[in-house]
Amino acid sequence: MSRYHCCATCIYFVAERKNGKMNYYCKRLGYETKTHYQFNCWTPKENVRKLMEKDGGKND
Repeated sequence: MSRYHCCATCIYFVAERKNGKMNYYCKRLGYETKTHYQFNCWTPKENVRKLMEKDGGKND
């Protein structure tokens, strides 16, 4: 999988601060996640897609 593939780069990733603590969740799946987790339903954000195109498909 691409080096860009992680929850934090997905369009469905949401970060919210609650009670002084950061909470991360997937608004598509509806549950808590971590920034570095990876799922097959990943849809990269537009800026990440552009970086991937710029890299020419390199997956290191």
